[in-house]
Amino acid sequence: MRTSQSLIITFLGLISFIGIDRANAQGCVAIRHFSSCVGNTLENNLLGPGDIQIGSNYRYFKSFRHFRGTHEEPDRVSNETEVINHSHSWDFFLTYGISERWYASITIPTVINTRSSLYEHGRDERNTTFSRGLADIRAGVGYWLFDLEKHQNGNVALGLGVKIPTGSYNASDIFYNVGPEGGPEVRPVDQSIQPGDGGFGITVDFQFYQKIAERFFAYGGGFYLINPREVNGTRTFRETLSPILQNEAIMAVPDQFSVRAGVSHSLGNTISASLGARYEGVPVKDLIGGNEGFRRPGNVLSIDPGIAFIKDNFSLNLNVPFAVRRERPQSVTDLQTEQATGEPRMGDAAFADYLINVGVSYRFANNKVKVDPELMDEFNN
Repeated sequence: MRTSQSLIITFLGLISFIGIDRANAQGCVAIRHFSSCVGNTLENNLLGPGDIQIGSNYRYFKSFRHFRGTHEEPDRVSNETEVINHSHSWDFFLTYGISERWYASITIPTVINTRSSLYEHGRDERNTTFSRGLADIRAGVGYWLFDLEKHQNGNVALGLGVKIPTGSYNASDIFYNVGPEGGPEVRPVDQSIQPGDGGFGITVDFQFYQKIAERFFAYGGGFYLINPREVNGTRTFRETLSPILQNEAIMAVPDQFSVRAGVSHSLGNTISASLGARYEGVPVKDLIGGNEGFRRPGNVLSIDPGIAFIKDNFSLNLNVPFAVRRERPQSVTDLQTEQATGEPRMGDAAFADYLINVGVSYRFANNKVKVDPELMDEFNN
């Protein structure tokens, strides 16, 4: 029992700030908020048989900087023609310890999004569209490859999950100056603010930790979302902007990915800090299924500092990753158009400068063990 308690205390500082890091992608590139429910959170190694972890993560970003490839187009902001997305999301999750090494989790996400633009409203005046509600629920299981008590200084976990299309993928709002005789018309909102994507998905993920010195741990992990469905049937109206966008008339159901790694440091009995890097985005082509329909492929490399407060079974986290490299590569439509016309073509996408992630969680221990301060000091010093 004492060994199990010691293991728990050893990782309290490490997991307290990583629990918030649920692979939130930045800006219009990642078509919506998404996270892998069974990976990317080392708090799972705290769970013994029957233990339960509950919590909530909040995320906010504002995307407005336009990129083609890795080149920013600053004139979009100076000319006030940029597209501006404000995204708020709340993940409510529950993780259950099945055994010493198996765990299961479910995540129920909700979102509130706004999108302000000129080009979607006849290009003469700026208007805003809105979406909110339940997003796509995720559920799955994970397994630690090595015995946690025998490998207290390092371990690896693998996870497998499903994404259920519970979020609306055809949410609509009023668009101005684009309807009959230039009037308003109700249309589906842009793909970047749709709560769901309309497809069943499979997530595969991994996570690891390794002690590298006293009070220092290396950590990392990632996930890949496999979306076999090609398109979801929701019209984009992009073909009305240009004949070459006919292939983008219907929304795609793209894959999504994220990987991250970093180092954590315990500053005391209740405060931990971290510094890492994250790479995430939407690929040009999916692993399974076709690649027709509209998507904004792209990727973001971010530096990810974090700080956390941990007290007994309660944790509070803050992470603010900020982008250092943003890329919007050629989409399938871009490549097809370039091959057909011989002229270079590359669409653009808007990205955020940073994200704000705040998380809170509480662990209900089945064994009702209360760890005394002396044991806390023993493993923090």
